[in-house]
Formats: sequence, structure tokens, C-alpha cells
Amino acid sequence: MNAPTHRTDPAPHRAQPAAHRTEPAAHRTAVSPPPPRRPDESMSLLRELLDDPLDAGYRTAPRSAAPGPGRPLTWRQILVVVAAFVIGAGAVWSARELRAPDGTVTARTVLLDQIVERRAVGDELQAANESRQIEIEELRAAALEGADQELLEQLAVLGVASGMSRVSGPGIVVELTDSEAAQAGEAGSEEERVKDIDLQVLVNGLWAAGAEAIAVDGQRLSSTSAIRAAGQTILVNLAPVASPYTVEVIGDPVELQTRLARTVAGAHLGVLRSSFGIRSEITVAEELVLSAPTLSELRYAEPFGGEATAASEVGAQSPGAPTQGRPGPTDGEGD
Repeated sequence: MNAPTHRTDPAPHRAQPAAHRTEPAAHRTAVSPPPPRRPDESMSLLRELLDDPLDAGYRTAPRSAAPGPGRPLTWRQILVVVAAFVIGAGAVWSARELRAPDGTVTARTVLLDQIVERRAVGDELQAANESRQIEIEELRAAALEGADQELLEQLAVLGVASGMSRVSGPGIVVELTDSEAAQAGEAGSEEERVKDIDLQVLVNGLWAAGAEAIAVDGQRLSSTSAIRAAGQTILVNLAPVASPYTVEVIGDPVELQTRLARTVAGAHLGVLRSSFGIRSEITVAEELVLSAPTLSELRYAEPFGGEATAASEVGAQSPGAPTQGRPGPTDGEGD
């Protein structure tokens, strides 16, 4: 009978939490709603940058660094000014020293002086060779006085034709000069300089026009001569030549000019003048003297057939005279 009475006691205690749970609901209804958000609240950083673009530290720095009226400079500021002046003066002095002042001998000047000096030495040696060649011709003529006159005349003709004898006579002088831009050394004027092919075409045209002897800047052309280029320099008989290029030609002046104009060389000179500014002048010379080139030793070329016998007879009469096919040493020295 006591058990049922004990089970009904907890019921009032369980109902209390329900009354206690209604209090938060009343409390929630008393809270006011939050204020509305600004449309640009999410862009607060951009708004601050637009409203106050200058940082506070930058605003206060000039005020603290600005000296007051009558405030003297500190020793650090004076030191900075002096250091800046010394560095600037040193930079200016260094720049002036790097430039080549007037009167200083440069490498180009030294090379030009050496070229002039070597050229003078070469001219002296060339003159000495010419004088020795004249002596050789005189001694040869004296040694061959008793020989066959017809053979002597044939030897003289062969010497002129081969370019191994000194000759003189009327003719023309053709002068080729680089363009004015090339002479001034302007950029892009490399094609306006006379090249080795220009001299080759001119010389071939002169031979076709009837030239009997040709010399380029004093270099006599023979059967072993060559006109070629070594870099920007033109070599004739391995000797350097420079603008203006003087081509001396012995022959009939009128016939040479007339026939030269009809050859490819005449048209080539016209193209050089009109397209590249290379000037060419032709003058008539009443008397030209072309020296003989330096004799070169022929090691493999031999006279053919009966000419070998005639040449050997002339060589036997004159031990110092060169043979017809070997213009350098004698027969005994060539072996």
C-alpha cells in the first residue's frame, strides 16, 4: 500500500523545469534588433584608403625633421654634404681621365706611324731593286754583244711580253678612287670602295683593248702576277695598294680608249660611277716608264722544244743571264 504513494511524489519536481524553460523565451523578446549594416561595410579597407590615403607616420615625419628657424646643421648633415661633394668630384675626375686627352699617343696613331715607316722602307727597297735590275740588263747586253742579233731581238721581245724587262712608251693612265663617303669612313660605305674584282676586270679589259704593258700603283704585271684581296686590303704582286689606284698602260692611247669603251670593263666602270660613286679618270700620257718586277724563280716550267736549245746557248754565252723559261737563276744554280 506504501509503494504507490512513493511513486507519485516526483511528479511535481519534474514539472518545475517546464516553468523554468519559459523564462528564456520572455528574455529573447526583450532584445532590440541589430542596427542595419552599411552597404560598403565589406569594403572598409578601400574606404580607409580613399578617406585617408597618407599614413600617419608620413604625416608626422616632415614635422619632426623640419629644422626650426635658425636651427644649425648637425655634424652628420655636414658630413653627408662633404661626402657627396667628394664623391661627385671624384666621378667627374675619373670620367675626364678615361677620355683620351689631346696629345696622347693612341694605338691607332702608333700603327699608322709604323705603316708609314714600313712603306717608306719598302719604297727604298723597291728603288734599290729597280737600280739592280737596270745593272743586270746592262751587264746582260754587254755579255751578249757577240751573240746572234736576231736571237737578242727575240729575247728582248719576250722580255717585254712576259713583263720581265723595263719598258717605256706612250699610253694612258686610269685612276680609280673610292667614293667620298668611303674616304670619310661613313658607316655603310663598304661597298663604295674599289675592290680587287674591279681592278681585275679593268686589267683584263685593258689587255683585250691592246695594252702592251700594265702597272698598278707601280707594280708591273707579268705572267706570274696576281691581284687579290687580303681582308680590306688589295694586293698586287703581294704588295699592298691603296686608293686612288693608278693603272699605267703602254699602248696606242686612242685605240686603248676606243676599244676599252667597247669591252665589259668600260660598262663596269660606268656601273661603279653611277651606282657606287667610285670615280674613274683616264688621261693620256706621252711617255710612261714601267719598271720590271722582281724576278721569281721558276722551278717546274721549262722551255719547250727548240726554244730550250736556243735559250741554253744564250745562257752559255752569258753565265749571269737568265734563261728564257727560267728568268731567275742560271742553269747551274737552278739545279
